[in-house]
Amino acid sequence: MADKVLVVDDEDNISFLVASALRREGMEVKTAATGRDALDQAIGWRPDAIVLDVMLPDLDGFSVMRRLRDGGYTVPVVFLTARDRLEDRLQGLSDGGDDYLVKPFDVAELVARVRLRLRSPQDQTARNHLRCADLEMDLTLHEVVRAGQIVSLSSKEYRLLHYLLVNSGRILTRSQILDHVWGYEFDGEPAIVDTYISYLRRKIDFVEPRLIQTIRGVGFCLRVEP
Repeated sequence: MADKVLVVDDEDNISFLVASALRREGMEVKTAATGRDALDQAIGWRPDAIVLDVMLPDLDGFSVMRRLRDGGYTVPVVFLTARDRLEDRLQGLSDGGDDYLVKPFDVAELVARVRLRLRSPQDQTARNHLRCADLEMDLTLHEVVRAGQIVSLSSKEYRLLHYLLVNSGRILTRSQILDHVWGYEFDGEPAIVDTYISYLRRKIDFVEPRLIQTIRGVGFCLRVEP
């Protein structure tokens, strides 16, 4: 299976150049021109690496990466930007970025840096398999198993369960869940979170221990109660 790379840049010529170079190396590539589009594609498509510009027309690249990290996404991020100040480099790396390349850049060097990030076995394991008690999610097979039984989920249920799993043990508010599962521009009713939590409970918590916990007045948490 080809590695998937998301290229995020609002300059069409840069996106085309980078995407073409990565495709020649056998990678599957999608592009995004805004921060919000990048977040939607990162959550929905689940790339194996992201090439991310800092200066975007809506959210800047640092904000995009922070939201991904807050959501539990460990996908490697290679910043590609014209901002070459030391402060910017330090911010990008200290906030969770994996590499920082300044424009103008050498395409061959960028491809090599992306390949280096894709080869990390620790990152691959973290991205491809999630677990809480006897609940397991295999991201490669797109398969969920509880108590040895395969669980059939809709696309939205799967995304909700993934967000709960990557934040296992952490209390998530309805607002956080809406942002990361339904998208930052969702303008529907927050009660939809409770509806989908109930759907998940029927499919996931059919055995003990019950894993999806309601934290009254706050939100929800996936964990084994003591």
